[in-house]
Amino acid sequence: MAGRQPVQNDVAGTITAALVLIGNELLSGRTQDANLSHLARRLNAVGIRLTEVRIIPDTESAIVAAVNQLRTQVDYVFTTGGIGPTHDDITAASIALAFGVPLIRHPVAVRRLVEYFEARGVEVNEARLCMANTPEGAELIANQLSVAPGFCIGNVYVMAGVPKVMQVMLEALLPSLRHGPSLTSSSVVCDLAEGDVATGLQRIQAQHPELSIGSYPGKSEQGYRVSLVVRGADATAVSQAVSDIKSLVQDLGGRFAVE
Repeated sequence: MAGRQPVQNDVAGTITAALVLIGNELLSGRTQDANLSHLARRLNAVGIRLTEVRIIPDTESAIVAAVNQLRTQVDYVFTTGGIGPTHDDITAASIALAFGVPLIRHPVAVRRLVEYFEARGVEVNEARLCMANTPEGAELIANQLSVAPGFCIGNVYVMAGVPKVMQVMLEALLPSLRHGPSLTSSSVVCDLAEGDVATGLQRIQAQHPELSIGSYPGKSEQGYRVSLVVRGADATAVSQAVSDIKSLVQDLGGRFAVE
């Protein structure tokens, strides 16, 4: 599956991505997004780092603005939502506008849809055929569940909003993307408060600038619970940072578990 050459990144070898979640139902709170966590995990597994996520309404101007800005900043832009058969499914037309190309009815997509619906005795009406609309020059992303495809143009990959459909589309396109070094992640969960570990954690982060070290507070029945998460492409460096964090917690009189 073709795409443009990746942009240059700040860190050599880093491949970056952004996700645009499209849908008024997400912004209204009526629908809870289930695509972000899945996509982030799958991208991390192949060494693509998700650096930004936006939730935008089903409006042409919002889609065009988000896609045109992000596609110049990251290697890959993924969108979910707005490629169904109803009047508010405007993503395909908006992406065509963003790239300055006509919206066409993709002949391969039409053939697949017609075969799919006729085999099930379903009327092939104009609304259903709209799901074959793509920007001119776009390539299809296969959909093994319901045939209606996603598509890619340049470095923008347009997928369904329905989680199960998005997931099969993502699996279909992942082999065509550039992969980077996979990230290793490890967590130290301790019974100290963030204020207790903040200074020492800052020192450890300074000693390991190639890693991402995050602090995520919570509560347990016993009191404070802080997850100190280390992520990075160098497994040895992650292991060393985890060891440093365990020593920090012990020096402060805390208890820990590694997850």
